[in-house]
Amino acid sequence: MSLFLIVALPFLGALFPGLMINAGRQACAGVTFTVTLAAFVGLLTNLPAVLSGEVVTAGINWLPGIGLNVNLMLDALGFFFALLILGIGLLIITYARFYLSRNDNMGEFFTYLLLFQGAMVGIVLSDNILLLLIFWELTSLSSFLLIGYWKHLPEGRQGARMALAVTGMGGLALIGGMLILGNIAGSYDLSVILQNREIIQDSPLYLPALILILLGCFTKSAQFPFHFWLPHAMAAPTPVSAYLHSATMVKAGIFLMARLWPVLSGTPEWFVIVTTAGLVTMVLGAVIALFKHDLKALLAFSTVSHLGLITMLLGTGTAFGAMAAVFHILNHATFKAALFMSAGIVDHETHTRDIRRLGGLRHLMPITFTIASIAALSMAGIPLLNGFLSKEMMLEEANHTVLFDTPWLVPTLAVVGSLFSAAYCFRLIGHTFLGAKRDDYPAKPHDPGAGMWMPPAVLVVLVVVIGCAPFLAEPFVKLVTGALLGEAADVPKNYFKIWHGLVPALYMSIAAVVGGLIALALFNPLLKIWDTVPRPEAKTIFDSIIDAAVALAKLIIRPLHDGAFSRYAAIAAVTISAIGYHAWVTGSVGAPTRTAQQAGPVEIAGWLMLVAATVGLVFLHRNRLLSLILIGIVGLMVSVGFVFFSAPDLAMTQITVEVVTIILLLLALNFLPNRTPVESAVLRRMRDGAVAVAAGIGTFALSYHFLLRDAITTPISEFHLANSYKGGGGTNVVNVILVDFRGFDTFGEIIVLGIAALLIFALTETLLFGPVRARLLNRKPDQPRAGDMHPMMMVVLTRVLMPLVILVGFYIFLRGHNEPGGGFIAGLIVSIGVVMQYMASGFSWTNARLRYPYHGVIGAGVLIAGLTGIGSWFVGKPFLTSDFTYVRIPPFEKFELATAALFDLGVFLAVVGAVMLSLESFSRLARRAHVKDSEHPMDIDPSRDPADPNNPKLEGV
Repeated sequence: MSLFLIVALPFLGALFPGLMINAGRQACAGVTFTVTLAAFVGLLTNLPAVLSGEVVTAGINWLPGIGLNVNLMLDALGFFFALLILGIGLLIITYARFYLSRNDNMGEFFTYLLLFQGAMVGIVLSDNILLLLIFWELTSLSSFLLIGYWKHLPEGRQGARMALAVTGMGGLALIGGMLILGNIAGSYDLSVILQNREIIQDSPLYLPALILILLGCFTKSAQFPFHFWLPHAMAAPTPVSAYLHSATMVKAGIFLMARLWPVLSGTPEWFVIVTTAGLVTMVLGAVIALFKHDLKALLAFSTVSHLGLITMLLGTGTAFGAMAAVFHILNHATFKAALFMSAGIVDHETHTRDIRRLGGLRHLMPITFTIASIAALSMAGIPLLNGFLSKEMMLEEANHTVLFDTPWLVPTLAVVGSLFSAAYCFRLIGHTFLGAKRDDYPAKPHDPGAGMWMPPAVLVVLVVVIGCAPFLAEPFVKLVTGALLGEAADVPKNYFKIWHGLVPALYMSIAAVVGGLIALALFNPLLKIWDTVPRPEAKTIFDSIIDAAVALAKLIIRPLHDGAFSRYAAIAAVTISAIGYHAWVTGSVGAPTRTAQQAGPVEIAGWLMLVAATVGLVFLHRNRLLSLILIGIVGLMVSVGFVFFSAPDLAMTQITVEVVTIILLLLALNFLPNRTPVESAVLRRMRDGAVAVAAGIGTFALSYHFLLRDAITTPISEFHLANSYKGGGGTNVVNVILVDFRGFDTFGEIIVLGIAALLIFALTETLLFGPVRARLLNRKPDQPRAGDMHPMMMVVLTRVLMPLVILVGFYIFLRGHNEPGGGFIAGLIVSIGVVMQYMASGFSWTNARLRYPYHGVIGAGVLIAGLTGIGSWFVGKPFLTSDFTYVRIPPFEKFELATAALFDLGVFLAVVGAVMLSLESFSRLARRAHVKDSEHPMDIDPSRDPADPNNPKLEGV
């Protein structure tokens, strides 16, 4: 299967859970499982190539100018992590189906899960660091949604914000480091970067890049001092916790360190920073975990500790340490996912995760006890389980690692970390499952159905199989290690076996296990000491930093951003004018190369009207209706100016926009007083006037300068004029630019236009059904209204004009590629025709005849425009590359067929939908604010006898 499809499947599949939930929880979980299974099977189809040592690649040169290419790469390392993400993802989906209650929105949950899954797969398969960064940030956003899934829990919302803040700040650092790394290597493709070890490590920018990249990795993988966010993420549902801790999110930082190991490791800086951070995290996480009473908190800090163990192994910079890290990543994924799901089962059945309220569950939950015990013993490093094997390798590597010229430091800390790791594993088993049965459980415990215990049981089987037969995992682990090390390094020849003889690692392991048992026996005295010893609280420190940052931001922002638009406008105008004045004074202006055109009496009269309307607007702006009239005059004169300068397209657009805008503003004025209050004092208005005059003079000077001088370089307009017909198939250069040369801009603009209309609709819905609703219902018009709100002459006239308007719009649309017109102008013309129906016959009558919702019209327009652009991909052309041809059908003349017409159709529909949705939204407000609207035009109900005195003439708005 194509690598693109493997990455895309989870994102595409995220569309279905929200839809399938209406068919039932089983269907919702089933479609999620099927999507993940399809990606998993697609990944396995590349297994033969990976096993043979090949690197599967796929790529598209998207934005080669900035080095952003959609390049994907699947080697053994990427395959390993993708296998964990998708394989454990299948088990998590199955588990979540039975874990989530009926009160949980399963469609929303699985949508977030698939988005997160797709982002993780994208990280491990990316061959371009810019693309990797995009997926990296997507994991932060999607994990934010997952951690805060239970929005009703304050700790869930806080945990999500904390995770986003920490990993988001780390992501910013990572962006800087990766950009530096790509700049050093001369490419942003990972496959190229990994071939330039010497260039990167010899560069003076190596250390800044290393520090920034490690900041991103450490924050994502919860390394000290950024470890505190991960336990607070435990407010998420247990399926999320199990997925984050075993195969995703926290493993992203580990993956990136492993991916960049060939070019970043082996230096003193790497060794000291990474090894030290890993050791401290390993020991600190293990110590804290021992004294946690919440099952998930204990497991969360155990994850922090084991992530530190893996980081330490990668930090040693040796091939054996890298192989031990790969092996422990595999083992940790199996037993940690099983443990979290077991903890979820205990919480689900007993309604508590507090270890102090548990105990004796082995009698009531034998299946859960067996699964959890095997997984916990593996995490403790007990023989014949997979955790023992990788722990022994870690201790062996630690025994040969010298940090800060102290040979005993790393081995001692490794043993201490392993000791506390064994202790909290033994506590988890002993205090949760062993001991006598209790009679005060919050709920009666029992083993759940197979849907919940089967997924962790599958993982426990792997724990035992790998632990008893490590030779089964050895070839694959060494293959992954080879991909991690790169071509220059050799994979260690060590054999994976249970017994290595009486080596130091064995004695260290025995000391850790025995010490863990002793620590458990002394737990109560140790707990008292732990509770009495003062220690810094990471969450308190984090909250203090956030509060200080918010206070500083307020101190800076409040004087500048006080909500007054006049202040913003004044600051911008003064700054721009000052910079422009400085440039004008210090620069040099050449002699004019053109002569000014002679202005005739008509031009002068039009200019005087424009100036008079503008000045009148300044002095008479408090009268809102008069201001609207003056704005219309200004717009009309601007349109005349466009006609004078031979820009008919702009003139038509300006006129149609003016009509629609005036109608929209009229509807808005319906909710405002006739006059505005005095906004500011006289001196302030004089100051603002001076700023406005200065800015106007500067704009005039700049325009005058450019109008009288030729461009220094060849203007881009000459390219458009020369290529409009032969390249775009149209003689109307403006339209060809909009739908071809700059079609991507137009596509973005119609999307923004649609979003704006939807926002207006959403605000209207809030007003109609929110607290303002009562005031709208009780609002009385300021002036008495006429009884003939739908006059017969206007109704008849608009009905007659409607077909003509549509015909004109159709004509303007078709001629747009070669003559003034196009989809945008045609959309505005048709919108005006529809607005006339609302104005003449009323909202109710017009809306009752509406066949298609305006939301759908907007969506159809964007969809048609997008599909038109995508169609060019199928012929190997860039997005929105248009094509055209000329055909002759007797007896007609030869005419043009262009794909740009379809794109223009999308523009037309989006404009009509956006304009009408906005106007309809204001109309609904106006209707709600007054009397019930008549459902019949001309205020006549044809179903009643107008001669009946008991049936008075209907009057409405």
